[in-house]
Amino acid sequence: MAKDVLCEVNSCTYWAQDNKCSASSIYIVSNRPEDTHKSEETDCKTFEAK
Repeated sequence: MAKDVLCEVNSCTYWAQDNKCSASSIYIVSNRPEDTHKSEETDCKTFEAK
C-alpha cells in the first residue's frame, strides 16, 4: 500500500499541505466501459469539494 498519496487538486476537502491526500481511503474508478490503460481514463470518486 502506498505510504503517501499525492494530490494537486487543492479544491478538494482532503487536499493537505505538500500536495498530500488526507482521506482515510481512496476510491478510483474507470470512466470508460473498456479496459483502462491510462490515468486519464480514471476518476477519483474520493474527491469532495471544499
